[in-house]
Amino acid sequence: MDQELKKLMKELGEAINESLADSEQIADVVSRIKEGGYDIFLVLEATIGFSKSGSREAAEVSTFDFKVEKSDPAPIKMTPLDKKFLRSLKISVEEEE
Repeated sequence: MDQELKKLMKELGEAINESLADSEQIADVVSRIKEGGYDIFLVLEATIGFSKSGSREAAEVSTFDFKVEKSDPAPIKMTPLDKKFLRSLKISVEEEE
């Protein structure tokens, strides 16, 4: 595989990884899973085949692993009882606006 193609394949992998990491839909689902009390680690694999245009040579195949670790923390929802308990432990609780 020539160096230019390797560079382009690396760029493609980075672009896919950024798209996954920036996806609001993925972040929303991951957040809901975390709210359910689960830890999550997401690994995706993509297999990309390519061959030179007009060539009869066998296609080359590359496999990439993508790890999506970026997610916003799930919002904390406290009941009045939770706040009362924290105050009893002398832990200050910010009031929501």
